[in-house]
Amino acid sequence: MASRKRGVVTASHGDSSPTPGKRASVYRTQNSDVSQWGIEETCHYLRGEGLGEHETAFTDHKITGAVLHYLKKDDLEKMGIKPVGEQLRILHSLSKLGHIEEGPQTNKVFNDPIHGHVELHPLLVKIIDTPQFQRLRNIKQLGGTYFVFPGASHNRFEHSIGVGFLAGQLVKALNEKQPELLISRRDILCVQIAGLCHDLGHGPFSHMFDAKFIPKARPDISWKHEEASLKMFDHLVEKNDLKPQMEQHGLVLPEDLDFIKELIAGPLDTNVDLQSSQWPYRGRSKDKSFLYEIVANKRNGIDMDKWDYFARDCHNLGIQNNSDYRRYLKFARVCEVDGEKLICTRDKEVGNLYDLFYTRICLHKRAYQHRVCTVIEIMINEAFLKADKHFQVQGSGGTMFTLSTAIDDMEAYTKLTDSVFEQILHSSNPKLAEARQILQNILQRRLYKHLGQTQAKEPLKVTQDIITKWEAELAESVPQVGELNVPLQPADFVVSVIQMDYGMKQENPIDSMRFYCKTDPTKAIPIRKHQVSKLLPENFAEQLIRVYYKKTDGLGTAQKHFIQWCINKDFIKPQDGDVIAPELTPLKTSWSDGKEDDNLDCLNQKAVKFLFKDKV
Repeated sequence: MASRKRGVVTASHGDSSPTPGKRASVYRTQNSDVSQWGIEETCHYLRGEGLGEHETAFTDHKITGAVLHYLKKDDLEKMGIKPVGEQLRILHSLSKLGHIEEGPQTNKVFNDPIHGHVELHPLLVKIIDTPQFQRLRNIKQLGGTYFVFPGASHNRFEHSIGVGFLAGQLVKALNEKQPELLISRRDILCVQIAGLCHDLGHGPFSHMFDAKFIPKARPDISWKHEEASLKMFDHLVEKNDLKPQMEQHGLVLPEDLDFIKELIAGPLDTNVDLQSSQWPYRGRSKDKSFLYEIVANKRNGIDMDKWDYFARDCHNLGIQNNSDYRRYLKFARVCEVDGEKLICTRDKEVGNLYDLFYTRICLHKRAYQHRVCTVIEIMINEAFLKADKHFQVQGSGGTMFTLSTAIDDMEAYTKLTDSVFEQILHSSNPKLAEARQILQNILQRRLYKHLGQTQAKEPLKVTQDIITKWEAELAESVPQVGELNVPLQPADFVVSVIQMDYGMKQENPIDSMRFYCKTDPTKAIPIRKHQVSKLLPENFAEQLIRVYYKKTDGLGTAQKHFIQWCINKDFIKPQDGDVIAPELTPLKTSWSDGKEDDNLDCLNQKAVKFLFKDKV
């Protein structure tokens, strides 16, 4: 039989001493705003949680709902509550108040092809049902890859839902296994929102927009989609008046808004030194440091974003996925390392993590950086650059923005999706004729021709100026033998430099991971590559140089120019060099006497580090 007391509904139960973290409180205040609780309501809550013996301490120090959120261990000690166990019990119970519900709520169920039936909190559904989030339905997860892989039709929309779900699964699993972490329901909800909103800032054709288009259209700025994600998140909250609903579901503003944005993009102060001893975040204190590794892990890249897109991309591309995120969820736990709490996994899972990053490199080689996918995105990018000044969208206050300036106004940017391709393609504006022709060539498969792929013997730091110089050199690299009467120009060539790695430039990401053993799950240890297998890679990054030819005639001449250019630059012999230019390859001694292979065996991590030594 339920009995009613002031502001509290209690349910009778046999166990008057609940175990922290093992059951949710059965007490729900009629006033859902905890900050409005008086001393009596606060004490009723303590009794309901089996902490009635501490009522006197709370009453004597006039602890009301307004200060419950701020209580720490030091405060409890000053109140006379000395035992550490009791302090943890109280703090864990109070952490539940971060998400006291205003009444019965129903999670919405999404049927996801990767994760099955996914339940999401009503606040997450409110965010999903906004124009700013719905925009992600029309942005392909893999950009131009869809023009090569027919199954790659999935969008940022479903990926974002998947990351929001997985982020929630991980933080809930940690809370269940380790209630001493004092993970609050506010923490869980913030992590879920961050996972859901981490990709709000992607532009048309995803990474093509921020990695290729913006750098060429606006070379004077440094811009990444994560920056736009934060601006779009703020815009989404303001435009849809979500702050009252966030507060209704227990979030504390603006603290939790800052926390969500930090989970997505790191410290909001861009000048902060992540290597310093000073804690760089303001959303949560250092004792919650592990939460910052769930959505976007800056330490080793092992986060829920990767686990979702690896599984989702492999599923849609028809490529085998060798990594298993379900095992990661099972074995993840938090350990303290050098005074900081980090997410660790079992020592036996080290192989699973190497499989994770091997899957990443396979996806890049076989799909993301496929030579035809690359040239299609090069052509889309050229079309966008030609259309930039002549394609406009309306933003705030009726101001008009171009493709490249829309990133400065979130109302305008909301209107930029992959539909830009169709809008240019079907436009009758004569100023868009050149861009329109390039897009028509893509659809009719009149693509730039791939001349070949090579590598420098040591990694190079390549800028746009160097690429422009190389394109001029390609036109000037007249073969030393044979007669070629087709004149070539620098504009006939496109050089594409591709960096592939395990996600941390030249570093091995597993070196930054910590593991625990079955015998002592509280102690975190590193596991080095040589302790795992001799079959693992020696290098974790490589640089590829691809050359494409724009014209439809003179392909044979262009191929020979490419081989001669590789000879002049002392680059590695292209795989098909002996086929496309058999009269040229013997001219380079190291290409035919096997010495080049010996030289390549001498390349090691030191050579690769040269490429990245100045990068952060």
